[in-house]
This record gives sequence, structure tokens and C-alpha cells, in this order.
Amino acid sequence: MKKVASVIVIILAIVVAGIFMINGKKENTDVTKNQTKVGFLMIGSHDDKSYNQSHYEGMEQTAKKLNLHVLYKENVPVDETCKVLMEELIAEGCEIIICNSYDYGEWIAQTAKENPHIYFFHATGTNCDHNLATYFGRIYQMRYLSGIVAGLQTKTNEIGYVAAYPISEVNRGINAFTLGVRKVNPDAVVHVEWSQSWTEDAATEAATQKLFDNYKIDVIAMHTDSIRALEMAEEKGIWSIGYNVDNSKSFPKTFLTAPVWQWENYYEPYILKCLQGKFKGEHYWEGASTGVVGLADLTEKVKPQIVETVEQEKKRMEEGSFDVFYGPITDNEGNLRVGEGENLSDDAMLNAFDWYVEGVIVHE
Repeated sequence: MKKVASVIVIILAIVVAGIFMINGKKENTDVTKNQTKVGFLMIGSHDDKSYNQSHYEGMEQTAKKLNLHVLYKENVPVDETCKVLMEELIAEGCEIIICNSYDYGEWIAQTAKENPHIYFFHATGTNCDHNLATYFGRIYQMRYLSGIVAGLQTKTNEIGYVAAYPISEVNRGINAFTLGVRKVNPDAVVHVEWSQSWTEDAATEAATQKLFDNYKIDVIAMHTDSIRALEMAEEKGIWSIGYNVDNSKSFPKTFLTAPVWQWENYYEPYILKCLQGKFKGEHYWEGASTGVVGLADLTEKVKPQIVETVEQEKKRMEEGSFDVFYGPITDNEGNLRVGEGENLSDDAMLNAFDWYVEGVIVHE
């Protein structure tokens, strides 16, 4: 009996020790137990109803889930000021620094090299390092879907598009949008006017007004962070397609839909990797299947038959059986750019989109 009792005592001791080990292991791997400070530099304000607000909302959702304390710096100039602010945030205890504009690239790269123990994230950036990651999403996929909406909604077959700069990112969006338009309405054209600014309302207004004055525009789309084009469309009773966030409540008479960012679907998993010590300095560029990019719900102003067409195309992209720049694709000068059975490479889409598809009319 003494031997049996001894065995029982040993077994109980092993079980108790195992429980303590399991509990200890669980506690040690709870990477969100302690609050982590994050510094976030924005090119604009957190409530701009546009690009910066999309980042702010995504980060706020992530902060709640991962126990983050986020220190925001808004309207940060594109000069050495941003480097000074990053250094201040690091001095305040931030372990992660995020910049949401391409134009901060030079400064974030320098600061990352000088602070190898800090994790850095650069939205729309291109240069990575061991502690610096860059990220964006295939928003062109959602622009293609919004183009389908515009192509079926228009009656004049003249669609306006206000765009910031003729760079690959913007040209990619113009082309994807136009391919969507022309898929359902080959007679429609897309008139492009440049604002030469991401944020200036006056520049956006001037470009939008040119479109309204010179063409029979009955649908307007945009690739700026200024929402002045949406305001003008609401004033004039012209259908509008936004960008970055769902602004349907702000423009109830004319807003149709918008390609939108859902940044929490990037921030949560990748900031969690920082907390777990699994960070990698790599470039992220994913699309519809991840939820990082989305299409705002089509409003009741959208013709009913459009909804089914959009859903069918969205499903194909989510399944991976289709992407926007699958050939054949002809440019607006009549040249075959992408052959049957071919598709543009990521490098071409990211870095060398200096041409426009058939149906695009660019006004200098």
C-alpha cells in the first residue's frame, strides 16, 4: 500500500507541475498582456473622410485587439520634420513606427537604420530593410469593380476621373477603372484631369470643374485624398464614386460606391508578428482575398442589375481565377500591350505603368 501511495503522490506531483508549466507557458506567450506603444505619422488629419481616416480607423481597431497605445502625429510635413518626430516618438517609448505616405521614404529609411531595435512600417513605400517593411494593397481590383458600376450607371457615356499625379499607382487605378467601364459599356470613355496634388481642395476643384465644363460628365470618380470632387458632384447632382472610405452618408444624393481600405486586415496580423518577434522586412501587396481592399456597399442609387454583375466579378478575383490586367489589352493609341493568355507582371504594374488603356482620354 505504501508503494501505491507513493506512486499516486508522484503522479499527482507530475500533474501539478505540468499544470504550472502550462500556465507559465501561456503567460509567457501572451504578447498582448503588456501595452505596446506605437508611433503613427500621417500626411493629413485622422478625420479627413479619406486616406488618413482609413488608416486611423484600421489602427484603432487593431489597438483594441492587441493592447496598443498609439501616438498619432497628424499633418506631418514632407521634410526633415518627420524624422525629428519619429525620433521623439522613439524617445517616448514607441517600439513600432508607422508612416502612411510614400513621400516620407527618405526619412523613414534613415531613421530605421539608426534605430535597428525599432520596427518600422511604410505605407506605399518600396524600400525594405531588416527592420523596415513596406505595404500597400491591390486597390486597382476594387477600382475595376467601381468602373463596372460607372459604366452601367452612365447615360452620356462620358465619365470623369480626377487624379493627383501621372505615376504608376494612379495610372494603374485609371486603367483598372476604365477596363471595368469598358467591359460592360464599350462606348463609354473616361476623361482624366490632373490636380497635381493629393490634398489641396482648390487644385481638386479646378480639375473637377474642367471636366464638368467641357464634357457631358454624369459620373465622376477620383484618386485624390481631397474629397472636393464628391462635394461638387453632390452640389450639381452628378453621380460620384469615392475613394479610401465609404462616404455615402456625407453625400446621400449622388454617392454610388468607393474602393475602400480596410487596414486592420493588414495591421493586426503584421503588428502581432512584431510582438511575437517574427517581424520580416518585406513588401506586402495583396488584394481582394485578404480583405485589405474592399468595395463600399452599393447605395440604393445604383441600378439594381449592376449589383449582380459586380458580385460575379468580385467572386472571380477572390477565387484567384481572374485579375484585372489579363490580356488582351490594347492601349489608347491602338497598340496591343497585353496579349491573349498573358498578364502584366507585378513589377510592370508597380513601377512601369506609363501608358493608358483604350477608352482613357487624358487632358493635360
